[in-house]
Amino acid sequence: MIHIKSKEEIEIQRKSALMVSATLTEVATFLKPGITTLSIDKMAETFIRDNGGVPSFKGYGPKNNAFPFSLCISVNEAVVHGFPGAYELRDGDIISVDCGVYMNGFHGDSAYTFAIGEVAPEILKLLRITKESVYKGVAQAADGNRVGDISYAIENFTNGQHGYGIVRELVGHGVGKHLHEDPQVPNYGRRGDGKRLKENMVIAIEPMINLGTRNINQADDGWTITTADGKASAHFEHTTWVRKGKGEPLSSFEGIEAAERANSALNSAHYTA
Repeated sequence: MIHIKSKEEIEIQRKSALMVSATLTEVATFLKPGITTLSIDKMAETFIRDNGGVPSFKGYGPKNNAFPFSLCISVNEAVVHGFPGAYELRDGDIISVDCGVYMNGFHGDSAYTFAIGEVAPEILKLLRITKESVYKGVAQAADGNRVGDISYAIENFTNGQHGYGIVRELVGHGVGKHLHEDPQVPNYGRRGDGKRLKENMVIAIEPMINLGTRNINQADDGWTITTADGKASAHFEHTTWVRKGKGEPLSSFEGIEAAERANSALNSAHYTA
């Protein structure tokens, strides 16, 4: 079922989305080679709860295999749904951090892929193009358009112009009082296809883009998705308000990007000291 929200509800949901952004900003200040991905998860859960939220992902899914962490942390060839653990970040890694926060009856959902230290230029380009593709999709999240207009914009940019693989088995989605709602929002498709978008829908637009093949594998944990060829994957996501003319992100990358730049400069200073 597709939910059309009131503007008052959207402003409440914006607070949830911005709490996700604030959490990812905290992550950006924390990242450096040598820390474990589990330490990132613990820090984020404390931050979310201290600010009146509940991690959306923790306990999500079937009872016999519910997701056991607050963040999905996916490193290098891991696409999404990675488990935090004892892995220590290394110079040259990339790390996708997907976060959801439930506050005041609504979920916010956003993801950002970070570069750790000196990362290969071709992988930095993958991150840049994937991030840009989110906004290509957001621009098409307009009242009267169709889901396929978002899908085509992302596919044309990432695959058509840059030749990257687009994960097809996992898609964006509606988001609101439930973490996953209709409609599904694929990152590939044809203009004019799919459900019609209506003003005051809220959807999560989340390209999952691979440096190589679009094909994926699932790990034995039942959650972690990896690229079939072992090449890097990037993931960015915005909770997006469908409006007249074009969509509007309810989440924000501004604080994350500022913290990322500051953290990069600080770590570079440490390397040269």
